[in-house]
Amino acid sequence: MDLIALAVPFFLLALLLELFVDWRKKTGYYRSNDAINSISAGMLDTTLGYFTKFLPLLGWGFAMQHLALFEIPLDWFNLSLRGLAWWALAAIAWDFCYYWFHRFSHEISILWAAHAVHHQSEDYNLSTALRQTSTGFLFGWIFYLPLFVVGFPLEVLITVNAVNLIYQFWVHTQLIRRLGPLEAVLMTPSHHRVHHAQNERYIDKNYGGMFILWDRLFGSYEPESDDEPVVFGVRKPLANWNPFWANLQVYDYLWFDSRKTKRWRDKLGIWFRRTGWRPADMQARYPKSRVDLAHFEKFDPEVAPGVRRYAVAQFGVAIAAILWIGDLFATSGASAVIVPCIALWALLLSLGWLNEGRQAAVALELIRLLVVTPALLLSAYLSGMEIGLAAVIGVTVYAVAGSAWLLGAGRNQELLA
Repeated sequence: MDLIALAVPFFLLALLLELFVDWRKKTGYYRSNDAINSISAGMLDTTLGYFTKFLPLLGWGFAMQHLALFEIPLDWFNLSLRGLAWWALAAIAWDFCYYWFHRFSHEISILWAAHAVHHQSEDYNLSTALRQTSTGFLFGWIFYLPLFVVGFPLEVLITVNAVNLIYQFWVHTQLIRRLGPLEAVLMTPSHHRVHHAQNERYIDKNYGGMFILWDRLFGSYEPESDDEPVVFGVRKPLANWNPFWANLQVYDYLWFDSRKTKRWRDKLGIWFRRTGWRPADMQARYPKSRVDLAHFEKFDPEVAPGVRRYAVAQFGVAIAAILWIGDLFATSGASAVIVPCIALWALLLSLGWLNEGRQAAVALELIRLLVVTPALLLSAYLSGMEIGLAAVIGVTVYAVAGSAWLLGAGRNQELLA
């Protein structure tokens, strides 16, 4: 049973409810461009994961087969009192490993390159929870190997991982302030807001997934203070709405320093040194200015109302598409979703450009509608996928209507900011 897939409708319902409250109270916690970019990053992670997330299973499977010290029977994990205690032990053990994975993801550059995606949003709401990296599969699995060496069953660990992730969704909100005595034990929205801050006081704090106990125990705890409001985001802003570049940004500037620095040990060391460390020669040649949070401004390029409305409408198409792709993957496997994923990725890229107000964005979107989308439909047909008349008509109407909307907006000057 895929618990995360079952939770998706509840995620969407909670997000819509928070969005409605934000609209009614005019709190300003949501901006359409930032929310679309966050959820787009999550969509990219999910769809790329169809082709990559089997890789951690290979490492875990090897550990179970060749390194396990014990073999804890799966039938010990039931709904009896003893069984629930085993479930609780597995969940606590997973969260302990998550704490160290999360902490090192902030303290080691190559791990931060993956994790930074989750912190790039300069807003903080439930859409931020869905903002996930597409490259976390490269190293994250290593931190959970001890649990497989101990002998926990794979089915149990996959389940507690899902529970851990589902729990973390609700803490990405500003609508809930403090939770009294629970603040001493659990990770709460207040604790996690601190974690997403770039304030000097808050930065690199509160790493726990479900529990704040690890932070209190290992010296990384910091409470949220009413005297210092949280400034969300990262010290080196993403400054665009491209979900692909969001996953590459930190790798890119690490690669730049690694390529340009003179000493070989620095070329390698920069990837594994403390986050923010740079070779002395690179700091001298390409100095980075200090962040001035007193004058911090969110990335929010001016875009015409017609473009925003069009982007929101097309994002609705993206949501419907990823739900359909998920169902197709569950029934037919990875090979069946290659073409639909490419179509979705083209849409996510185009949405990012539209929300940035790029001059080439309209041309890119017209190419996507009139060239890429029909070409992908033809490719799916030639590969043997059953394409009915209704699908052909639907894609034709979608392409023509979308193009008419864009061109009509252009005639009305709505595309000009």
